[in-house]
Amino acid sequence: MRAMILAAGQGKRLRPLTNKIPKPLIEVTNQPIILDVIGRLRDFGIDEILINVSYLGDQIISCIETSGIKNIHFIKESFPYGTGGALINAFSRLGNDPFILCNADIHAEIDFNLLPDFTDAAHIIGVENPSHNISGDFCLSDGIVTLNSVNELTWSGISLIHPQILEPFLNNKIPFDIWNVIFKPNIKKQLLTGSTSTDLWVDIGTPETLELARKLVKEEN
Repeated sequence: MRAMILAAGQGKRLRPLTNKIPKPLIEVTNQPIILDVIGRLRDFGIDEILINVSYLGDQIISCIETSGIKNIHFIKESFPYGTGGALINAFSRLGNDPFILCNADIHAEIDFNLLPDFTDAAHIIGVENPSHNISGDFCLSDGIVTLNSVNELTWSGISLIHPQILEPFLNNKIPFDIWNVIFKPNIKKQLLTGSTSTDLWVDIGTPETLELARKLVKEEN
């Protein structure tokens, strides 16, 4: 099975830290976040990983190549294409089978076994709503993803996606995001499934959440 890691964002909310270093290279443990993500995918048995890069992307490429990790393929974007645009740009390299999609800016211990072996559309993993997203992203009804005015779960950034759901969007103008443009139309058709994780998960999006993640790691050790 393949996986794709989204690593092209500019990390604007983490400035000035991200003025000189891309967000995926920020350290929460004793190594950059993206190496933690790659390690968890490798432990799960993923043997081929695609990574999109744009903002300060050469630093990400250099870091991973220096680490000696094999079967990593980089897809360069001339500017950040957005989470949806990145998949469209990578479409020809995703293959014909479902692949795991994972954000490069999360510190998580989510069990990838929560993902099914197959999906016709997408399966997303939700977590308890954090303080910065108290209204949540979605709810689950018998395993089917639904949308309400107030939602019980926040998308963790971890999903299993079938490439066929990308086909209607291949000619979309980039940049665009996956949630609003690709996922929501399929949610309305009741095609997305989901599961819930209570494992550790922190979105490294702001100085406050970065500090929280580092604090949690310190407490664990």
